[in-house]
Amino acid sequence: MADAKVIPFGDEPRSRRGAGAARPASGKRGGSRKGGSAAGGGGAALAPVPEQQGTSPEAPTAAPEAPVEQGGGWDRRIAGGLAFLRRRITGDYEVDEFGYDKELTDQVLMSMIRPFYEKYFRVEVKGIENVPAEGGALIVANHSGTLPLDGLMLQAAVHDEHPAGRHLRLLAADLVFVLPVVNELARKAGHTLACAEDAQALLERGELVGVMPEGFKGIGKPFSDRYKLQRFGRGGFVSTALRAGAPIVPCSIVGAEEIYPMIGNAKTLARVLGFPYFPITPTFPWLGPLGAVPLPTKWTIQFGEPIETKGYSAEAAEDPMLMFNLTDQVREQIQHTLYELLVRRRSVFF
Repeated sequence: MADAKVIPFGDEPRSRRGAGAARPASGKRGGSRKGGSAAGGGGAALAPVPEQQGTSPEAPTAAPEAPVEQGGGWDRRIAGGLAFLRRRITGDYEVDEFGYDKELTDQVLMSMIRPFYEKYFRVEVKGIENVPAEGGALIVANHSGTLPLDGLMLQAAVHDEHPAGRHLRLLAADLVFVLPVVNELARKAGHTLACAEDAQALLERGELVGVMPEGFKGIGKPFSDRYKLQRFGRGGFVSTALRAGAPIVPCSIVGAEEIYPMIGNAKTLARVLGFPYFPITPTFPWLGPLGAVPLPTKWTIQFGEPIETKGYSAEAAEDPMLMFNLTDQVREQIQHTLYELLVRRRSVFF
C-alpha cells in the first residue's frame, strides 16, 4: 500500500460543511405575456385575438415539468464511496504533520459520532456565534463523564453547528496515545498531545484548539462532586493563548456527568492496569459489557463570550499573576454558566 502524503498543516484549504453538494437549478420560469394585440415589425396593426381563458397564441401554456429522478442521489453516493475506498487503498490522501486526516474525519469518524450527538444525547448548542469564524482560538471546557465522550460531542458541536463548519483540534492526555487503536483514531481525528508546543503551533496556524484543563481530576471525580470544577492546573493554557494572541472561549457542558455515575473507584485495580482510576458505577462492572453503555442523558453545550488576549504584551505570558487571574476568570465563567444551565434544566433525560 502506498504511503499517505504528508502536507504542511497550514496549506490545506478549509471547506465549509456541505460544500461540494450540487444545488438543484431553480424551478422558476418567466411569466408569459398576456394581451389581445401586439405591434408588428412593420408597424401594421394585427387584428385583435379574443382571449381564451387567460391564454394567447403568443404565450402558449407551458408544458408541465418532468419529474426529477430520485435515483441519481444514490448513484452519486455509491460513486463517492467507491472513490473514497480507492483513495484509501492507494494511499492517495493527505494528512498533516500531526497525523490529522480531514477526509477520514469528515466522511467516517464524524458519521460515527453524529448519531450519538443528534439522537442519543440530543445535544443542544448555545452561543455558537461566540466561536470565531476564522483564525485561531482556544476553547476551554469542563471535563466529566468517566469516559471522555464530552470531548467528542464538543468536536461534533463545533463542526456541525458552526456556520463555517470548523474543525476542533482537541488536546488529549498521554494515555490516549499509548492505547492501541485509540491512538491511531485520535490522531486521524485531529487530536494531539496536550503540550504547549503543539497547542501554540495549531493556534498560530489559525486552528480551533480545545482543552479541558481539569484532566483526569475532572473526568474521574465521584458523582457526589458533579458539576464542581476541579483545579485548572497552573494556567498553561492561558500562557499558550497569550503567546499566540488567540482569544479564549469558555465552554460549559451539562449532561456528561450523569452518563456513568461514578460511585466508587477501584484504586488497586487501576494501578495494576495502569489507569488513573477504575470506575464503579451502578451498572459497571456488575452488568458486564452492558454496564458500559452510557445513560441517554440530555446534553447542553454553551459557548461563552471570548476573552481577548491581543491587548497584552509579549512578556505577559511570563507574568504568573496575570496567568492566575485569567485562569480564575475562565474557571469562574464556566462554573457560573454550569449553575445557570442546571437551574434551567427540567430533567436529566429530557
